[in-house]
Amino acid sequence: MTHPIRAGERAPAFSLPAINREGSLSTADYRGRSALMIGFFRGLHCPFCRRQIAHLGAVQPSLAALGVETLAVVNTPLERARLYFRYRPSPIMLLSDPHCETHQAFGIPRIELLPVGSAPGAWPRTRPEDFAAARIDPTGELGAPTQPMEANGVLNRKDGFELTPADEAIVAAHGAQFAGQFLLDREGIVRWSWSEAPDSPDQLCRFPTAEETLAAARQM
Repeated sequence: MTHPIRAGERAPAFSLPAINREGSLSTADYRGRSALMIGFFRGLHCPFCRRQIAHLGAVQPSLAALGVETLAVVNTPLERARLYFRYRPSPIMLLSDPHCETHQAFGIPRIELLPVGSAPGAWPRTRPEDFAAARIDPTGELGAPTQPMEANGVLNRKDGFELTPADEAIVAAHGAQFAGQFLLDREGIVRWSWSEAPDSPDQLCRFPTAEETLAAARQM
């Protein structure tokens, strides 16, 4: 099973096309001048990830006051992401990674489905019937704990968000990808990390609070 990069390890360098500006952006652009809070998210099809990107945008001024820049890597093709954020601008720098290459480089896990009826696996390896039994309501918007895939549909309808063919292709290829968040110091060393659902599918779509994020930055 894949394990996220831990505190004290050097983060892998990467360069990705920017969503809310022209050109690409690299972690090397920040080396030696700023710490980085990097969030890795599923594609825009995930309403919980959309909410967390907005949440990071709200926390960004407080992080900047602590000398920390903020990046969000979104598992959505560039042009689709640019269209979405044109109407919902974010103050943080947004990067497009439609192949989840950076998610994988940072060791962020993904759900691995076992055959139906097989012996139970160690999460995130899970049988379809066990995943179907999971229930979540991390933001309190669902009214009751709901199966994760159904929860996505409920909130997308609430938001008026319609998946495009580009979104559907990302769901098919990377819908099982977890999200993650990493704080890097100015030399690119990980000082704090968080990965989604470490113990069970009932923890899916829970993200760090503003205070947890800021506490990590203060401790660095």
